[in-house]
Amino acid sequence: MLSGKDLSFTVLAGLVLLLSMSFGSVRAERIKDLTQVEGVRSNQLVGYGLVVGLNGTGDGSGRATTQSLRSMLSRLGVNVPPGVTLQAKNVAAVAIHAELPPFAKAGMKIDVTLSSVGSAKSLRGGSLLMTPLKGADNKIYAIAQGSVVVSGFGAEGNDGSRITVNVPSVGRIINGAIVERSIDTPFGLNKEVVLNLYKPDFTTANRLVHVINNTIGPGTAYARDAGAIVVNSPTDTSQRVAFISMLENMTITPAEPAARIVVNSRTGTVVIGKNVHILPAAVSHGNLTVTITEGSQVSQPNALAQGQTVVTPISEINANQDKRTFKIEDSPTLDDVVRGLNELGLAPGDLVAILEALKEAGALNAELVVI
Repeated sequence: MLSGKDLSFTVLAGLVLLLSMSFGSVRAERIKDLTQVEGVRSNQLVGYGLVVGLNGTGDGSGRATTQSLRSMLSRLGVNVPPGVTLQAKNVAAVAIHAELPPFAKAGMKIDVTLSSVGSAKSLRGGSLLMTPLKGADNKIYAIAQGSVVVSGFGAEGNDGSRITVNVPSVGRIINGAIVERSIDTPFGLNKEVVLNLYKPDFTTANRLVHVINNTIGPGTAYARDAGAIVVNSPTDTSQRVAFISMLENMTITPAEPAARIVVNSRTGTVVIGKNVHILPAAVSHGNLTVTITEGSQVSQPNALAQGQTVVTPISEINANQDKRTFKIEDSPTLDDVVRGLNELGLAPGDLVAILEALKEAGALNAELVVI
């Protein structure tokens, strides 16, 4: 639990961070950094394969791995008798996933990530054999193969002790997959281009429409809603590329974000939005302290008595409640809000409780987010 002094420091640190964010929000931003062209997106690929060449850290005794190994050897012309059990500890079954970027063409290379699906301890030193990667439509879009790079490692002693750094059962292959086919996009099919805001906002959408219409001409763009701006564009593909290039390099001033307070209850960090206001309010806050003191009482018989010494435990419990009432002045500016919270000197948990109570009472205009 942080003290009031520590909390004041984190509040001020959050204020510095927030001020830099708020000052950045008033600067002109490129449309490219605020929007994404509808339909221009990446696609997920997934596959299943075998990693070979491991130093005894595979899961060759697993049923899925041995079945896959037997099937692969059969396709390569090696017939394994039905009664023979494969014990290949240098083989591991892995799931491969990758992201196919938009406009990727056949022959381009993409990165792939491999994760063990069995009991393999590590993929370090292994090589992935040729594996097809499929999309959601079950079509093959890339072929993966190559040496696996693992950032983690593990070591195990004869007495059962072990140490593991990061996750050695997950690896990557940089440029490990070759794209076999491209994915069609609706980029050149419609006569309009739709710009989707990363953070939907009515004010930002309205400003974006005004900038486009003032630069290109009235009626060129209109807002479908707070997150989508429809722009009339040329139908010719080459002209559309030049048109979107001009659009994404236009600059606008985004709207200021909504009033918000973000509190990290674990570290005590508080980030306060620029437009946060607190109305005058009286807050009664109390701390309950429970003290338990353990002791003992000795009962000693007389010298001539035939009794025994008895020790009786004694527990003393005291509960003290420190309750105080303080007044929060009107805080119309960000500086006033930070100064008022620092003067309270509360621990993060108590601060969150008071902010929630102020929000419920209508004295706080900001959204409270606790992470």
